[in-house]
Amino acid sequence: MSDSLDVWERRLSRAGQVVPYFALLLPALLYALTVPDPVAEKAVSLGIVAGAVLWMAWFYTLHPAWRTRSGLMTVFFVGVLVFYASLGLRDPIFGFYSFAGYVYAVEVLRGRRMFAGVLANAVLAALALYGGPPPPEPVAVVVFVVVALFFATIALTFTMLGHITTEQARRRKEMVAELAAMVEENAGLHAQLLIQAREAGVLDERQRLAGEIHDTLAQGFTGIITQLQAVDAPSRHVDTALRLARENLAEARRSVHALRPPALEDANLPDALVEVAGGWTDQTGVPASVATTGAARPLHPEVEVALLRAAQEALSNVAKHARASRVGLTLSYMEDVVTLDVRDDGAGFDPSRGSAGFGLVGMRQRVSRLAGSLVVESEPGGGTAVSASVPAIPAEVVR
Repeated sequence: MSDSLDVWERRLSRAGQVVPYFALLLPALLYALTVPDPVAEKAVSLGIVAGAVLWMAWFYTLHPAWRTRSGLMTVFFVGVLVFYASLGLRDPIFGFYSFAGYVYAVEVLRGRRMFAGVLANAVLAALALYGGPPPPEPVAVVVFVVVALFFATIALTFTMLGHITTEQARRRKEMVAELAAMVEENAGLHAQLLIQAREAGVLDERQRLAGEIHDTLAQGFTGIITQLQAVDAPSRHVDTALRLARENLAEARRSVHALRPPALEDANLPDALVEVAGGWTDQTGVPASVATTGAARPLHPEVEVALLRAAQEALSNVAKHARASRVGLTLSYMEDVVTLDVRDDGAGFDPSRGSAGFGLVGMRQRVSRLAGSLVVESEPGGGTAVSASVPAIPAEVVR
């Protein structure tokens, strides 16, 4: 419904730019064809018409940026009134041109100037209809005043209604924009809460598993090693059992360490991407460049891991399917989101046929878990661009 109203608003705006010309040229045509004025007088009237057309075109149609300049638009509107007065007093048929005055008063004037402009235009319309100033007779003056008041009342009433409607529409748009901003902000907060809740659950489960392994397997292997070391007559079997127990104790300890929250502890995300791209280039022989835009900063481990895995999956897809000669990775740090773009110049594919075999489903699920989005652009023979965007949750959010 809102889109339909916006379309009609744009149409009415375009129509409003045409109405003044129509309101001037139609009576000019009727005047030229039907009014039996002398040729010289007609030439003067049509010359004024041409001047009015040039005035409207130069100050309004050809320079739309000028419409915000209050002083210049006041001069423009006064000029329109002068042209209207000149034509309307020459022949009542040019009374149609009053519509231009009403349109321009609403479009270019604001506040009291708008209502003053509408009132002046209404008085000129009454003069044109009456054929000029009334003779100094009481009845004629009263009739003229009644006509002028009628025109002014109608014009001001509709102008006020239009002004109120326009102001309400403007306020509604501002409210919609504010609501949209609030929704976007709430979406970001919701994403943070989702990540925090997920991190809290994963952390609790990892700590529980780590404790279980430490308290059972690790302690059990430690006890076995102690008992085996106490054997008085070591043998090959005892040595083998001791070696296996030590190896499994080390593996259990590595498992405890691996169950800690994932993080890029040895390098930041940009450096990790460079390392991944370099290793991929060594394996495939395809050059892969990495660029970083924006101010790089530590992000929540879940965010960095998601982007790193997305890069690895995208590079894997390129190696399997793209037959590309080069690949570019761009990591963009923005205020609220961080985006990873992976582009190749390979064979491409038709995204409308689905992403089976390209690993995109798993990438999209991983990004979606962080309230992010994955966009894929590709066409046969045109390469592929994969863009993963996730909220830029800072590292200290859940520290």
